[in-house]
Amino acid sequence: MQAVAPRIASHLILASSSPRRRELLAQIGVVPAEVVAPEIDETPRAEETPREYVRRIARTKAERSGAVTPPPGHALLACDTTVALGRRILGKPTDRADAARMLALLSGRRHHVWSAVVLRRPDGSLSERLVDSTVAFCRLTDAQSSTYLDTGEWQGKAGGYAVQGHAAAFVRFISGSYSNVVGLPLFETAQLLRSCGLLA
Repeated sequence: MQAVAPRIASHLILASSSPRRRELLAQIGVVPAEVVAPEIDETPRAEETPREYVRRIARTKAERSGAVTPPPGHALLACDTTVALGRRILGKPTDRADAARMLALLSGRRHHVWSAVVLRRPDGSLSERLVDSTVAFCRLTDAQSSTYLDTGEWQGKAGGYAVQGHAAAFVRFISGSYSNVVGLPLFETAQLLRSCGLLA
């Protein structure tokens, strides 16, 4: 089977500082014409559910990413992903100790990975997809956690882990979209891009 050759989507701006999202888009043959880093406060609000949180953050990225105003005829794609235990939001660890705390919480348990993908169309209207995947971790030993933390892979990762990396050895099963757990649900993203004529 021949791989899809990525092509530059000349009318698409990606609002994300994540290299993983660019790599995932390339898997479906899309290379954004421009990438901007969102400059927003991602602090969860009191009593905000994970579903509400990712929707708000993704919409804010789409509406105010780096104060970018897409040129006429351009669309802007934004996404936010978070890890959640019940209503508890596990964002990006602040340091190794925080990452260790998150791994201890996830050990031997199921958790959810929520993503909201928002496309700001050329006319300024927003289209959105919300995705929820369930991930089950095995029970981690102290040695496993310590070895993983030593890799540094937890840095900048929601929940303190990257499923596409060393943490794959901890995952008993995933129910739902794997690419969502990595950081961008590709099926739903492709739907949005097709609806705007940015993907065949």
